Amino acid sequence: MVLRAGELGRRDFLRIVTAGVALMPALGTKGLAQAIGPKRSRVALVTTTDRKRGVTAALTLLDLGAVKGKQVVIKPNFNSADDAPGSTHNDTLSQLVTELHRLNARSITLGESSGPPKTQGVMQQKGTFDLAKDFRFDVVDYEQIADADWVKFPSDHWPDGYALPRLVVDAGYNVSTCCLKTHGFGGVFTMSLKLSVGLTPKAIRRTMHASPDMRRMIAELNTGYRPDLIVLDGVSAFTDGGPSRGTLKAGNVMIAGTDRVAVDAVGVAMLKLLGANQAIMGRKIFEQEQIARAVELTLGVESADAIDLVTGDAESAATAGALRQILAQG
Repeated sequence: MVLRAGELGRRDFLRIVTAGVALMPALGTKGLAQAIGPKRSRVALVTTTDRKRGVTAALTLLDLGAVKGKQVVIKPNFNSADDAPGSTHNDTLSQLVTELHRLNARSITLGESSGPPKTQGVMQQKGTFDLAKDFRFDVVDYEQIADADWVKFPSDHWPDGYALPRLVVDAGYNVSTCCLKTHGFGGVFTMSLKLSVGLTPKAIRRTMHASPDMRRMIAELNTGYRPDLIVLDGVSAFTDGGPSRGTLKAGNVMIAGTDRVAVDAVGVAMLKLLGANQAIMGRKIFEQEQIARAVELTLGVESADAIDLVTGDAESAATAGALRQILAQG
């Protein structure tokens, strides 16, 4: 799994150097972070009980012209085969693929590593292989790829660094589709930042789950790649428990954006609006360790007032108004 010096290409070298720079303590100065970090982020919000309509409406509110001609790689939430929000709903996935085809993606590949169940079994239970035939996308099981298909990255809180699939690192256009839920095993919440855990080799995940720095480690995984689009399905939500089973509430929202920090911040605000567990309700959004560390690493917006919530109808605008009030509290 460790790359030998002769196998390290120029693109990999630049990525590793970039990751190393990103992980410099406090990034040297706040000014540097402000210079290279995004100033504002647009997040689309649609109030709906219809996942297919929600995906289409949310993507319509974003400018996604860059998809055309790209090799798209999708990372779903297939931690298990449990019903949404335990895993990505097939309606969400199929409509997302439909929209990417409509936007003239060159190719679409879904890649995943489930856990703890075997990925192959999870995909079979969810009908992913049949869905792939019907909606014209390829499927890659990261449990079955070769050592040479991983790229290693250094990291502050990962003692031996971490690895991501070369497919993701080299993708022309990365898409993440996550769920709205809490995480009962130390992550606090599991949305777009936490989704990156499913991109790592299974063997190193045990190190993360046993570490007091788990939330910081989650954020650091995100320095190795950047999703170009995140779709967060909040039609249903876990407000306690998770990631596979938990206290279920109707969220009735679809959220989309290009900034992991902004999307997760809006997602946490939505959990607060629904009334979640103390780990969510008892801490400000940008003081959550996943988000705070992601901000240090300049992975997204630095504060809630840099998030522009956009909607297309009165009902969604009302939901956005309630979320803005929560976001304004930090």
